[in-house]
Amino acid sequence: MTQTASRPAPASIQIAFDNSYARLPPHLFARVDPVPAPAPRLIAWNAALARDLGLPEAPEDARAAVFSGSALPEGAEPLAMAYAGHQFGGFVPQLGDGRAHLLGEVIARDGTRMDIQLKGSGRTPFSRGGDGLAWIGPVLREYLVSEAMAAMGVPTTRALAAVATGAPVWREQGQLPGAVLTRVAQSHIRVGTFQYFAARRDVPALQALLDHAAARHFPQAEGAAGFLRAVVAAQAELVAQWMALGFIHGVMNTDNCHVGGLTIDYGPCAFMDAYHPDTVFSSIDRFGRYAYANQPQIAVWNLAQLATCLLPLMPKDQDAAIAEATEIVHGFAPLYETAHGTRFAAKLGLADWRAGDEALLQALLDRMARLGADFTRVFYGLRTGKAAAEFREPEAFETWAADWRARLDAEGSTQSDAQARMARANPGIIPRNHQVEAAITAAVAGNDVPFHRLHAACTRPFDPAPEDADLMAPPRPEERVQATFCGT
Repeated sequence: MTQTASRPAPASIQIAFDNSYARLPPHLFARVDPVPAPAPRLIAWNAALARDLGLPEAPEDARAAVFSGSALPEGAEPLAMAYAGHQFGGFVPQLGDGRAHLLGEVIARDGTRMDIQLKGSGRTPFSRGGDGLAWIGPVLREYLVSEAMAAMGVPTTRALAAVATGAPVWREQGQLPGAVLTRVAQSHIRVGTFQYFAARRDVPALQALLDHAAARHFPQAEGAAGFLRAVVAAQAELVAQWMALGFIHGVMNTDNCHVGGLTIDYGPCAFMDAYHPDTVFSSIDRFGRYAYANQPQIAVWNLAQLATCLLPLMPKDQDAAIAEATEIVHGFAPLYETAHGTRFAAKLGLADWRAGDEALLQALLDRMARLGADFTRVFYGLRTGKAAAEFREPEAFETWAADWRARLDAEGSTQSDAQARMARANPGIIPRNHQVEAAITAAVAGNDVPFHRLHAACTRPFDPAPEDADLMAPPRPEERVQATFCGT
């Protein structure tokens, strides 16, 4: 696969790239340039993240050109990563970056190696017949949700820039404005990346990938088994955080499962409004495989696929390697239970998680499901003392609250102690589905103000302002979002 002709970089932007993935064996990726945007316009710029990455200040038009793919900075080595994946349980041996270009890597000010990737930047050899482009809706959705997740302390890819390309994109809805997202992450390596080479029985490539991924994410891990243990632990923590926020990833395919424990690929994702464990938003998840309550078990399934890929790299006979890998994957359950307890103890204002607390939590969730209470508002209401107002039958909450208060009394926690714990665990603001859709609708019409207002509020999720009241409100019946869609 050949590199297309490169374009000169604007002199005003100098990025100190150090591209380790591009130094791996060449069949791990395809070298390909992004497509130029005819009239790039900067919609959003994450100045704080840019400073953390050590990026220089530059004029807006130069940033728009670089982060739309129209001008390549010196040292950039654009490439599309190869990977495979199980999509809704069915294995696809070749997927890869069909609309993303990894420009290169930088060393952030804290010493962390970070990828800078364009998403929606044109065709690659992995596009599988697609145009490789993105319209403004998925770009703004990922920008909003990923930055909200980061503000809530959830490991995630980050959004550096959103740029309108000035070119139309054609989808089922008709002609839509094109856009490119600049995504930043400690890597973009997925379970599916390992599957790509395991399916081809390419052990040297698997070893190179393992060495690279371990060095970037888990440098203390010893060998394939140590790496697998670290990935299992990271996924247990990550999914527990999703569950504690009512977040539904929506498409937990192995190609969307990050080995470093980051949330990646915000396609049909959503935060629940009314709580129910079987909640599904993804328009393509017809059987609820990736429903809210199923996320922990799907994480285990994904980890089992990674374990299978790593077996050839375990220096043991096959039976012993399988036994060790199985034991490691089975270790997810206790790790997840501990992380889940820690997260929900804080959400209930408890100092720790004790025997009987799961039943206390479940009793609250059962009431919420039966009465259609809003997940985020109920837990924020525990923090503010207004949770009863979220129930159509307030007495249902009050009967539960008596047991909750007794539990707090039993551990000696004061109301201020509990509120302090909940203040760090129960956000008041999330990127609610209907607000995200409203911001996208406005942006398509040329009005970016609702997007910027929602983004600003989502970056302080635990500290809502009085003027944020409408952003904290649940959707009216006519505003409810019933389905979300993959970011194409």
